[in-house]
Amino acid sequence: MDPYRNPFAPGAGSRPPEIAGRDKILENARVACGRAILGRNARSMLLLGLRGTGKTVLLNEIGRVAEHEGLLVSKVEAPENESLARLLYPEMRKVMRSLSSVAAAKQTAVRGLQALRGFAAIFKIEVAGVEVAVEPEPGLADSGDLQYDLPDLFTVIGKAAQAAGKGWILLIDEVQYLSDADLSALIVSIHRMSQEGLPILLVGAGLPQVARLAGEAKSYAERLFLYPGVGALDALDAAQAVEKPVQEEEASITGDALSAIVERTRGYPFFLQEWASIAWNNAEGPEITLDDVNQSYAETLATLDAGFFRVRLDRLTKAEVQFVKAMSDLGDGPYAMADIAKGMGRPQSSLGPTRAKIIAKGMIYSTDHGYLDFTVPLFAEYMQRQGDPLAH
Repeated sequence: MDPYRNPFAPGAGSRPPEIAGRDKILENARVACGRAILGRNARSMLLLGLRGTGKTVLLNEIGRVAEHEGLLVSKVEAPENESLARLLYPEMRKVMRSLSSVAAAKQTAVRGLQALRGFAAIFKIEVAGVEVAVEPEPGLADSGDLQYDLPDLFTVIGKAAQAAGKGWILLIDEVQYLSDADLSALIVSIHRMSQEGLPILLVGAGLPQVARLAGEAKSYAERLFLYPGVGALDALDAAQAVEKPVQEEEASITGDALSAIVERTRGYPFFLQEWASIAWNNAEGPEITLDDVNQSYAETLATLDAGFFRVRLDRLTKAEVQFVKAMSDLGDGPYAMADIAKGMGRPQSSLGPTRAKIIAKGMIYSTDHGYLDFTVPLFAEYMQRQGDPLAH
């Protein structure tokens, strides 16, 4: 069928034509935004899920919802080895500048901009490659301890937003890459916003271990946030994610073809988009048949193997590859550390550093004490298809 009219979007964070199965999360976000504007208690969220489940798509969609509800929106991605202060500085500056243009909020926002100059100096933040070489303004957000300074800045933004009749929502992707200290400072800041009824919300997205990391950073985090799981779609939602976009392009897909895609992808959104996209391009049309889907399967696997899976494997050292191969040799997870060690012929106590490094790279996570699993769906099957990946 016409590739120009292919409705599917199998890119990283690309908005699919149909966001199926996420209505409750989006509605909770909409209500939280509306409550925040009204000065009512509103809980922030941390979206938890494996790779390829659509967390980034949801973050972007929540941003659209928030903007419609009257909130200023900031979205950042937490890269590895980057400080939260550097990550948030440009966004806080942008928000304060925007609020300073509103007469009712100008005085508070200008005070916040002055504090932000001191904050930038004390944390040695560079803007556009040039260090902000100013003396810090005394007394506000200039202690050099993010756990004290960030809540002060959030408070100023919150009060300015409140005066302007607006709110601010901060969207952070890949939360698991924040350091313990930075995550703690962020939680303390949101806690203060909740206590003071200021219109600032956080919606973060990250791997499943983020709930544990947040709880370890601050024990009250479990009550501060909602933790919606963003997982595989159920059969009905997965089918809708494929069938509805096809029908909107005045085409169709047979029931058995649709069932094959849903079952073999196990409902994971990224895989649904990839296979449906390739099947569309390969089908003569105007109907996608089971033959079209089956003939597209090998191409779909090859595309996923060369991209989605391979880029993650390439981040690992040889020792780390051996570790994840031992996991995949056991079949589907979760995997007991004792079984992994046995498969590698190594004492379990010797594998701690390797395990920690792979977790830090976001490749695996702890599902329970002594158990691990992949953060990438169907990764064990990929590893099994590769044979010995170190020989490639």
